[in-house]
Amino acid sequence: MTPALNKALPEFEALATGGVKFTPQAYLGQTVVMYFYPKDNTPGCTTEAMQFRDRHTDFINAGAVVFGVSRDNMVSHEKFKLNLELPFELIADTEEKLCHMFGVVKNKIMYGKKVKGIERSTFLVNPQGVLIEEWRGIKVTGHVDEVLQSVKALQKAA
Repeated sequence: MTPALNKALPEFEALATGGVKFTPQAYLGQTVVMYFYPKDNTPGCTTEAMQFRDRHTDFINAGAVVFGVSRDNMVSHEKFKLNLELPFELIADTEEKLCHMFGVVKNKIMYGKKVKGIERSTFLVNPQGVLIEEWRGIKVTGHVDEVLQSVKALQKAA
């Protein structure tokens, strides 16, 4: 079942770094930011992760928890997290269940070949577990600040 704007997230379970098990139910009462990115240790994804890292305290102060999601395995995620000193957890979606659920798997052309890749996307879930905003096909520059503005606006509205 695909999550839809202004609807509660469907139930699912995903494993993240640090032994964390993510379920929408477990994070009710908190704002959740889930950002999907193509691959650990690639230039754009590293920049995006560092920007979420550098603004992490602002997200926490605004009542939000941040999760990065990619198809990389847990070993890759743990190294990526350690190398960049990321203060948030990364979900290992090796079977692409979440990627397909959120509709972020797209056909891309790489070196003249068609490949299935992850479209850089971010989803904002309110404390009631409802998907309230989504950004798809985003550019890294300025994106984290835009997400943070939405999180702060949500906090003010509460």
